[in-house]
Amino acid sequence: MLEQLNFPALWPYWPELLAGLGVTIQLTVLATVGGVGLGILGSALRSGQASWASRLWGLYVEIIRNTPFVVQLFFIMFGLPNLGLKLTAGKAVLLVMLINLGAYSTEIIRANIQVTPKGQWEASLCLSLRFGQILCWVIAPQAIRIAIAPTVGFAVQVIKGTALASIIGFIELTKAGTIFEQRNLPAV
Repeated sequence: MLEQLNFPALWPYWPELLAGLGVTIQLTVLATVGGVGLGILGSALRSGQASWASRLWGLYVEIIRNTPFVVQLFFIMFGLPNLGLKLTAGKAVLLVMLINLGAYSTEIIRANIQVTPKGQWEASLCLSLRFGQILCWVIAPQAIRIAIAPTVGFAVQVIKGTALASIIGFIELTKAGTIFEQRNLPAV
């Protein structure tokens, strides 16, 4: 059976769909900017000397990277209220996306810091720069330039991850489309 797409039937519902698209874009931008910020902080911690902060951040990265996004979402949305911290669906989704992208971007940026040529580090040390100065002014610009492509690729994953927000009742583009479908399309 061949289905025909009837786009003119969507016109009365474009405000809801456009609002859902706006929420999806806003969520993606906030999560990407905040997650990359966390990644930069985490990669700076993980690239320095081994300390308790570096080990703790490494534990956070491994836990987040080894659990599914939906499990993290359910834990934040339904687990934290049992601990006394109640969040709205929007805040819970944003928090999970920040935490998730922060862990992944930590490893992306850290890997790019590690592949920076050893001569760059040695030349910086010869100029008597401190570790923070070397990282900030010499290594980070090179590492971040290399990390742009994989980070953008993961940001696309974040856009797809916003669709999972609909399972906890958060209205974004996917949920707006589902609501339209449930109201207007006949059951098969």
